[in-house]
Amino acid sequence: MKKTILLVFLVSAIGFAQKPIFGTAKINAATVYSNSTEISQNVAIMLPKGNSEIVIKNVSSYLNESSMQIGAPANVTVLSVQFTTDYIAEYDIDESNPAIKKVRDSIVWIQKEIQKIGIQKVSNTKTIELLDKNQQVSGVNSGLNMVDLMKMVDYYGLKRTEISNTIIALDEKEKKLSKQLTSLNDKLQINTKNEDKTSNGKLILQVMNEVAGNTDFELSYLSYGATWQPFYELRATSITDPMQLMYKAKVTQNTGIDWKKVKLTLSSGNPNQNNQAPSVNPWFLQTQNTLFSPAPIPEANEDKLEAVVVESYGAARSKKALASSVSNYTSINENQLNITFDIAIPYDILSNGKSHSVALKELKIPASFRYYAVPKTEKEAFLLADIVDYSKYNLLTGEANIIFEGMYVGKTQINTSQTTDTLSLSMGRDKKISINREKVADKSGTKFLSSKKEQTFTYDITVRNNKKESVALLLKDQYPLSTDKEIEIELIESDKAKVNTETGILSWELNLKPNETKKIRISYKLKYPKDKVFVNL
Repeated sequence: MKKTILLVFLVSAIGFAQKPIFGTAKINAATVYSNSTEISQNVAIMLPKGNSEIVIKNVSSYLNESSMQIGAPANVTVLSVQFTTDYIAEYDIDESNPAIKKVRDSIVWIQKEIQKIGIQKVSNTKTIELLDKNQQVSGVNSGLNMVDLMKMVDYYGLKRTEISNTIIALDEKEKKLSKQLTSLNDKLQINTKNEDKTSNGKLILQVMNEVAGNTDFELSYLSYGATWQPFYELRATSITDPMQLMYKAKVTQNTGIDWKKVKLTLSSGNPNQNNQAPSVNPWFLQTQNTLFSPAPIPEANEDKLEAVVVESYGAARSKKALASSVSNYTSINENQLNITFDIAIPYDILSNGKSHSVALKELKIPASFRYYAVPKTEKEAFLLADIVDYSKYNLLTGEANIIFEGMYVGKTQINTSQTTDTLSLSMGRDKKISINREKVADKSGTKFLSSKKEQTFTYDITVRNNKKESVALLLKDQYPLSTDKEIEIELIESDKAKVNTETGILSWELNLKPNETKKIRISYKLKYPKDKVFVNL
């Protein structure tokens, strides 16, 4: 089958006088991108030899004409193509539609029956006129005796009554048939409206065919109105059991045509983005008279989070479980530009703008679990799962539902755009680890020293493990820093913390046994001129 790429032929140069040939395209496959979709369709049409006009229905209403490709056999030449959502002609209705054909046949039959009734009514009316005329003639020049005349009168009365009753019955039958005809015409209008609604988009093709016969056409084009987003389901029964990740997708389409039993492919690429490589031009410095503001001091990088962790590797699944996994029906292909998910299971996705959940892959990923807490900000412990070399799992940035110990605990965000080789996933808050941070009043206070002011801050951090198993917790706090030489800051007590003097961050790696409580104290002192006021102390 040869393929013709058509770049927006809007007007045909050849006129076709014959009635167009209608066909309804069937969608076979759809490749969904982040903001569009590539649709593949086919349609079989019986073509005569010579030139023909073809109207292909059930095409997306939001077709990108510049992306249109049409495949046809070698004996068929596609002369031009036009896309429209408002095709109007006297033969716009597809008479091959079974519902429309049935109504049309009924209308023709009733119209013939009404014609027959009309003929019968005229015949009976003429008969009455003839009887009336003969009765008048017989009464004037009959020369009949009384007995014969009475017989004739009786015959006339009976016959005229019979014919009149027949006319009345025909009138009633005609009324009923006329009522049925009106109903059928109304039904035909409804059917034609529904027929028109099934396909907002149409392709009008002018073709030249060398051999008459059934012809297969293949259509491929980009359409707007479809999108997909990755999302995940993270499951962990405990910090010692394997973590399971279900890779899913939310697919939404509003292309104007319903997708029935369609093979789906999801791609991370974007066919609509600008693919022109940037150029580099000379960079000429310019000056201005206004004073430059000093550049902001860059934030110091926080220490890499380190903790005593429990390694958790998943056991192999049973053959029975693997056989029923959705992973067996999805293949992942990665190239230099994007990642694609080919799904073997056909899907029905209606053009209604509603999200459809599509299962892609079920992964069992080796992870290291650790607890993390910053009580200065949040007085709760967070369970983190670290995934090393996460790029090999083809993860994309998206939202994830967290299910820990059989309970839904909330949502987290998987961010794959980071530059580190370890992906840290927040698995939610663990309320079985109690944390409290409070100011020690008798160890805190303010002193005035001539022109300076001295403030001391002391805090106690209490951590308790209410779980039945031991946990490793990375605890962090901080003390303030200053870039002003007049402001002196001294860390008085850190309780054996790992201190980063560049960032002011204090770190403790705690190992808590079941029901064990630990207390940590930090204290720092500030000395500064009395006239200075802090807004974030």
